[in-house]
Amino acid sequence: MEAVAKLNNYPTSPRKMRLLADLIRGLKVDKALAVLEHNPKHPAVPLRKLVLSAISNWKAKNEGADETALLVKTIMVDGARVIKRMRPAPQGRGYRVRKRSNHVTLTVDTIGTATKLVKNQKNNQVSTVEIPEEKAAAKKEAAPKKVAAPKKAAVKKEPGTKKTK
Repeated sequence: MEAVAKLNNYPTSPRKMRLLADLIRGLKVDKALAVLEHNPKHPAVPLRKLVLSAISNWKAKNEGADETALLVKTIMVDGARVIKRMRPAPQGRGYRVRKRSNHVTLTVDTIGTATKLVKNQKNNQVSTVEIPEEKAAAKKEAAPKKVAAPKKAAVKKEPGTKKTK
C-alpha cells in the first residue's frame, strides 16, 4: 500500500528541485536518503525531510510491515506561486524579478506492488488497480521485442566524375 507526502510552496525554483527529484526517482528509500544527505544543493534538506515524512506515513498505514522494501515510486515537482519584485534598472526603468516556488508530491510503495490505470466507462474517471506480482512479471515477459530496421548502405561517388544532362 502506497503512502504520499507533500511539500507545498517551498521557495526555490522548480527546475532546481527537479534536478534532485530526478536523482531519487525509482530508488530504494534508504539509498535515496543517503543520496540526499550527501548532496550539496540546498533543496536536498527539505526533500530528505519529505522522504522521511513519506516513510512515517507508510508506517502509519502499514503497522508491523517491513520498510526495507520501500522505494520512491513517484515524485512530481510542480510550480507554485511566483512572487514578483522590482529591481532597479538603468535610465529609471525597473526589471521584474520572479521569485519562484514549487510543490513536491512524493509517493513511496513496496517493491512487489504494481499498479495499472483503469478507465471507468460510465463516468470516464481514471483509477489505479493493484496487480498481483505474478501477473505483472508475466506481462513484462510477454511484451514483444522491437527490432530496428537494417540501415541502407550509402552510395559512394567516385572522385572526378561529373553529372551530365
